[in-house]
Amino acid sequence: MGKVFFVGAGPGDPELLTLKGRRLLEAAGLVVYAGSLVNARILDGLGAQLKDSAGMNLDEIIDCMMKAVKKGQLVVRLHTGDPHIYGAIQEQMERLDQLGISYEVIPGVSSVFGAAAALKRELTLPELTQTVIITRRAGRTPVPERESLRELARHQSTMMILLSISQIEEVVSDLLEGGYPPDTPAHVVERATWPEERIIRGTLKNIAAKSLRAGVVKTAIIAVGPALSDRPGSFVSRLYDRGFTHEYRRGS
Repeated sequence: MGKVFFVGAGPGDPELLTLKGRRLLEAAGLVVYAGSLVNARILDGLGAQLKDSAGMNLDEIIDCMMKAVKKGQLVVRLHTGDPHIYGAIQEQMERLDQLGISYEVIPGVSSVFGAAAALKRELTLPELTQTVIITRRAGRTPVPERESLRELARHQSTMMILLSISQIEEVVSDLLEGGYPPDTPAHVVERATWPEERIIRGTLKNIAAKSLRAGVVKTAIIAVGPALSDRPGSFVSRLYDRGFTHEYRRGS
């Protein structure tokens, strides 16, 4: 019997695929990948059979993986970013459990961190915010009311909002209702780490208009919170402060 590996392909840049993910891709007999969301360069030169899952339903995905496993092949189910965040892997894993098929999950670099890298901003700053909320606005996929953007905004933490750029005006309205001030930094990162990456910087007061004017309609993250300011002030870590004593260094 073969085995299935769920592999996170990273946010787009092929060099952000993990070494373990690359090794498994090169050893695979079958790669089932997530359509146009996976950079095609990651698939270049592979000897495996390639199947695009964009037009497949869950039964078809499981069936083709099961057939390959029964032939003794190593199967890679290639997801974008990290498969644990909006990766739709839970139902696949449960089906494999029912079939008695062995599998592992190999984490990847999330687009959340690809966006943070593009913005060149630390998402957590001491005394300002130590929490990052990764979420989405309700659309065709519902969101529990307790996790609505209005409710989450009350924390005033850093928010990385995925799968919601098409509703950016509603996103901004929810965040303002929840308590973020209008001058809160708000940026849009489109296709983070891809060659065509774009960054639109603004505040909650103007980011919707800027984003719509730029024509950003999908594959973008909305990053919001005081830590994303160009000048976050004196909220810096004490880790390297010369006066700070810790286990490995005595402050002076």
